[in-house]
Amino acid sequence: MHGLTILFSVLLTVGAYLLSKALYLRYRHPLLNIVLLGAGLVIATLLALRIPYQSYVPGQRIMTWLLGPATVGLAVPLYRQRSLLRRHRREIFAGVGLGALASMLTAGLIALAAGLPKDVLLSLLPKSVTIPFAVEIARIHGGSPGLASAIVVATGTLGSVFGGTLLTWAGIKAPVARGLALGTGAHGQGTAMAFMEGERQGSMAGLAMTLAGITTATFAPLVVRLLLRH
Repeated sequence: MHGLTILFSVLLTVGAYLLSKALYLRYRHPLLNIVLLGAGLVIATLLALRIPYQSYVPGQRIMTWLLGPATVGLAVPLYRQRSLLRRHRREIFAGVGLGALASMLTAGLIALAAGLPKDVLLSLLPKSVTIPFAVEIARIHGGSPGLASAIVVATGTLGSVFGGTLLTWAGIKAPVARGLALGTGAHGQGTAMAFMEGERQGSMAGLAMTLAGITTATFAPLVVRLLLRH
């Protein structure tokens, strides 16, 4: 019975993903975001069948483990697009680095202006990097790993839903620029949506996601000291 529950959880998640992807590719509407719609379908199914979340967790852990190989697999399209990396390497490193710093400073300054508690401020700083980066950065500097994880998920969801539309409204059409923006601002979820636009966008987003994490981890101590001086 336990094995059947795990199998059902995996099939439910894969089915929700495939259906969400098909709808998004057909209608290209931002509210048909694959992550947002897929999660909604999974939650709705569990509620309709009265399946407790605890029963879904073992299957979810299997799919979470698969994120590791999937992330490593991002190196394949990046390798195929290595000529773009060589051609735009200065712009890529400068743009992602400044974007990651701007993300931390903006989040911190807004938190200060709103009078948010110190632990909330420190949990907000790594909002645009993947959860493994964010959890450790928040923990090291006195933030809440749990809150940081929730903020990262919210940031990625909002960025993947509205990021592409905002870039289009801003007149940004270059695949490299779109991919870097989505990867820097919305980490893994932004990278997933970038791949929906094309391999160039997706490979640049995957690179940006990694560089943004490294930049955030490197400069977080300086940003924390700067913000907490006030």
